[in-house]
Formats: sequence, C-alpha cells, structure tokens
Amino acid sequence: MLDRTVLDRFGAHLSGELGRSPHTVRGYLADLRSLQRFLADSGPTSDTSVGTDAGRGGPDPDTETSDARGYGFEHLDVLLVRGWLARSRDEGISRASLSRRVAAVRALTRFLHREGVLETDPGPRLVAPTQQRGLPTVLNEEQAASALAQGPAETPVDLRRRAVVELLYATGVRVAELCALDLGDVDRARDTVRVLGKGAKERTVPVGAPALDALDAWLAGGRPELATSASGAALLLGARGGRLGVRQAREDVHALLRAAGVDSGPHGLRHSAATHLLNGGADLRSVQEFLGHASPRSTQIYTHVSVERLRDTYRQAHPRA
Repeated sequence: MLDRTVLDRFGAHLSGELGRSPHTVRGYLADLRSLQRFLADSGPTSDTSVGTDAGRGGPDPDTETSDARGYGFEHLDVLLVRGWLARSRDEGISRASLSRRVAAVRALTRFLHREGVLETDPGPRLVAPTQQRGLPTVLNEEQAASALAQGPAETPVDLRRRAVVELLYATGVRVAELCALDLGDVDRARDTVRVLGKGAKERTVPVGAPALDALDAWLAGGRPELATSASGAALLLGARGGRLGVRQAREDVHALLRAAGVDSGPHGLRHSAATHLLNGGADLRSVQEFLGHASPRSTQIYTHVSVERLRDTYRQAHPRA
C-alpha cells in the first residue's frame, strides 16, 4: 500500500465514516504529510535515522510500500512518532499544534491497525502535550456595539462583511460553520439558523433582529450581484461567486473590526457572544449548546469574565465585601 494511497483512504475514512469536518481532514492530512517526510528521511540509510533498524523490520527498497530511502507508514512505532514530535517541537510548533499532530497520528494508527497494515497500534502509548489554555480575548459590549455600528454598506463586499460580523456575534458559530451555511439553513419563521458543527453534529441557533437585518440586506443587494452558476445554495459568496472561504471571511471580520478600532477576529466574536450571554444570565449548559461544545469543560473557559463581573458586583453590594 503506497503511502499516498494510505493518506487518500484515510482522508476518505475521516470524512465519510467519522464525519470529520473538511477543516479537520485538511489539518490531519497536512500533519501526516509532515510525518511522511520525516519517515522518508529517517530510514537506515538516512543521516536522520531514529534509533536502530534492529527489530523494526526495515523497508525493502524493492517493494512499493516504502520510500527507498526510509520508512513508510507501515513501520510506524512509538519511537518514530516521538522523534517526529521532538523535531516538530524544535521547529517551534505550538502546543496546540503538537496536540493535533498526536490526535492525527492516533487516528491514523488506529485506521492502519484495523486495515491490517500495523500488527499493533502504537497510538494509545502516545501522550499529547499539556496545553496551557489562555483566557480568550473578549470584546466588551461597548466595543461590540462600535464594531457593529459602522457607516452604511454600499457595495456587495460591504454588505457581506456586515452580515458576516453580525452573524458571528449573534450566533457564536465558528467561522467554518458560518461559511458552510446554505440558504435553506436560515429559518425566518423561527428566526433561527441550522448549523452543522464538529463531528457532523447539527444544532439550531437563534438569531437576533440586527443580524437578520444585515442578512436581509446582503441577500437583497449583495448576493445577487456576486451570484454565478457556481454559487449553488451557498448563503455567503466570495468575489467570484463561489462559496465564501474561511480565509476571506476572516479578512472580512478583521477589516470591519479594524475600522472600528477593535483588535479581534472571528474567534474573538465567538468568545464575546458566549461571555455576553453568561453576563446576561444565561446558564452554562445553554451556552454549551449554543456553541456546539461536546463537553461543558470546553465552555467553562468563557466564565472568567462573568466571574470578574460577579466579583465587582459583590464588592459593590455585599456589606462584608
């Protein structure tokens, strides 16, 4: 089995059987191509060989399953993966990216073991680095109001930017989830949006009047100007009429926020939406569902601002503060 065929089949497994998002599949495959290059450079004839070839069953250069210079995926073991992770760390890869690389390798080795390519699965022996989770950057309510109160939108791009920022703040969706929305996902009768999140999990999110107004303006005066035969049912469109890409959506957000003097991006709007909900009295479970988090642990990071607000209120109101 050629390594490039392995990655093709693994990518299909991730998206088809496991329901991983296109963003996750691209990230995993990019990581595994890095691992593939490391393996090719780490064979018994390479200067960067990891450990010795004894007991590892070195590659046969006459077979198509391995690079003639090094190892292939069928030679994966804990030592090789740790060597790759060590090199990644030396290259300055962040803890979050290292954790994703571990997750990608675990998924691959589980797949290869199931396919009979690996006799044993080394994945469970791999330990992801502990992530140092910082507090999210959050706009205060005045900053959010300033960012959303820009001048009149005159061009299709202006209308799209306004709709993108309003929807991100109103719904707290991830930018990739926003770009994946279709026209039919907007329910004007109930003022909700149907969102397909991580793991192909669907959720319904309410949308406020300002965001719906911005969306209506885009649909009336922006989308028709950009639409082509390639547009399909995509809610948001790029300059050539295709579905709006994540990179362009990020640029839209940064452009609008910079104009308002706010240094933030799409994830900052998501953080802000969650924090403002908590500040307004929403319970953690509701915010968890709103954000599409599988576990409340992922949502708890948003509570820090609410705790600060509670502390201020306590100091002002409690007689023994």
